[in-house]
Amino acid sequence: MGDKTVNAYRHIPRKRFGQHWLKDQGVLDQIIKAAELNSEDCVLEVGPGKGALTEKLIESPARLVQAIELDRDLVVGLKKRFSHQNKFSLREGDVLSASLEAENGLTINKVVANIPYNITGPLLKRLIGELKKAPENSFESLVLLMQKEVAQRLVAKPGTSNFSALSVRIQLLAKCQDVCDVPSKCFQPAPKVDSKVVMIKPFVSIDPDFYEIGNLLERLLKHAFAGRRKKLRNTIGSFVTSKDRMKEFFAYRGISLDQRPQEISPSNWFALAKALKETCVIENGPLHSK
Repeated sequence: MGDKTVNAYRHIPRKRFGQHWLKDQGVLDQIIKAAELNSEDCVLEVGPGKGALTEKLIESPARLVQAIELDRDLVVGLKKRFSHQNKFSLREGDVLSASLEAENGLTINKVVANIPYNITGPLLKRLIGELKKAPENSFESLVLLMQKEVAQRLVAKPGTSNFSALSVRIQLLAKCQDVCDVPSKCFQPAPKVDSKVVMIKPFVSIDPDFYEIGNLLERLLKHAFAGRRKKLRNTIGSFVTSKDRMKEFFAYRGISLDQRPQEISPSNWFALAKALKETCVIENGPLHSK
């Protein structure tokens, strides 16, 4: 589908909805390829817009495409364009609060979408969950196009400049991998930043105590990464009373109190939170659970 088809019905992009139409056929094809859709898959598409990706999803082997669109004007256009397609279903509403279930009762197992930049954070929490809260829906995989800066954090390795608290959070919940870069020129209108497509595969089995420990870990990350240039002994170390046991634990895991937060792997961050909860007394402060 070229530019002419994308603009089959006129609609002025709305900044408050973060609307940018993906027009590059090569990128659209890479998204579909990464999703590895088969005849049993039921796909959730967030913000279909004018339907460039929607059309590709409908043409794929997928059994169902359940789209959610907030813009009423776009809903009208999507209905005109795809209402005759049996495998297409459209729900008007805000994806942050609307039901993520298929309207026909089938179970959605994959998400494929060009997500609005302005809701990336809360949307990831809803689709994947949080360290302290399980997601309401379980998805096998998510192929998402998002702002490149955010995507780089999702796939970043410990010790790199892009590794952040977000990297730790997401990588403890799912396996993330890079699919492709998407320059701003691939959109109409072109955004001010480049984008990237990432594949996210949530972990199927999570320790029953994960979310209880995750609650402490969330506070730990927030405090430590607020001072990412500071050494751990000067951030989280200042709130632990059992400093000798803390140092001993660090040494056992190959971690030094002289390291900075971005140098610690996600698994070690979780192990650290678990050790703090089980063996150390945390003083009143940012890490203290009231």
